[in-house]
Order: sequence, then structure tokens, then C-alpha cells
Amino acid sequence: MERDAERELVERLRAGDSSAFDAIYDAYRARLFAYLLRMARQREVAEDLLEETWLRLVTHPPPAGPELNLAAWLFTVARHLFVSWTRWRLLDAERVGELARVTLRAPPPPGPLDELARDERERALERALARLPAHAREALLLVGGEGLTPTEAAAVCGVAPEAMRARLMRARRQLARELAVPAIEKEGR
Repeated sequence: MERDAERELVERLRAGDSSAFDAIYDAYRARLFAYLLRMARQREVAEDLLEETWLRLVTHPPPAGPELNLAAWLFTVARHLFVSWTRWRLLDAERVGELARVTLRAPPPPGPLDELARDERERALERALARLPAHAREALLLVGGEGLTPTEAAAVCGVAPEAMRARLMRARRQLARELAVPAIEKEGR
């Protein structure tokens, strides 16, 4: 979506035009949901975080100035909500005395992403992404999956552009290693 169109939609949204929200929703819903689903690896959590992202857009829309990048703003909100959810999940685990037993969950059973990833290469890529640490997965998804520039992704994540470039380089190496090792060997480790 062009920046001028984004600014116009945000101005209309601020004025209370519900069709502006509908246009933004239609333009970004699928991308935001895919990002959140890959980050949280739980459909229900991704749906809740997406709903909260839309609520934030309606209650606190971004300023419609010349610097507006609506995609970056929406992904920043979604990322902050995911990070907050992750922290609360860990805090809840600590409160009940289970922090020592908290482990990474196995990826969810096959779902919509598996149906979309029909050939083996795509499924292998999804599995490899799921095994990456959240910060590496996030960098790859924002830049490679969502088409943000490393500078835009750095703004979303709240890090310096140089730090994002380094994070991307490490994430790409990790992903390459994950893809090079067959799944059977990974399970035997």
C-alpha cells in the first residue's frame, strides 16, 4: 500500500470512518496473522494477539504524518503484544513454581500452514523456522517474509539497524544449518 494511501486511511480512521478500518484490516490481516502464528506457534494466541493489535489501531491510531509507515507500525504493535504475552507466560509459570520445568513446546499439530506448504521444501522450511530462537525467527519473518527493510525491521524490534543486520546474518546462518541437517538426524541428537 502506498504511503499516501496509508496516510489517507489513517486520517479517515481518526475521523471515525469505519470503512477506513475495513480497508486497513483487509490489507494487513493475513500478513499480521501469519507473523503472529509463526511467532507464537499457537493459533488461539495468534488470534488473540491479532485482535488486540486491531483494538490498538482503533483506540490509538498512529499519527498520519509524512513519516507514517503503517505496516511497520502494525508489526511493531503486534511484536510488542507478542513480547508482552511471552513475558506474562513466563511470569505465570514462575508464580506457580513451574519455571524450572518450562520447556519449549513442540510445534502444534498440522494446521493451516501445513496445508499451504504442500511440497516438502516448504514444510522443511517451516520446521526449521520453528526451531529457531524467537529473535532469529522474528528477524527472518519481518525481512524475508513481510518484505520490511532491515532498517524498518530494526524499528519494529526496537534495535539499531546494525544490530538487526547482525541478527539477520546469524539467523540466516542458523536457518541454513537447520535446513542442512535432515529431521531424522535432529531427532536423534
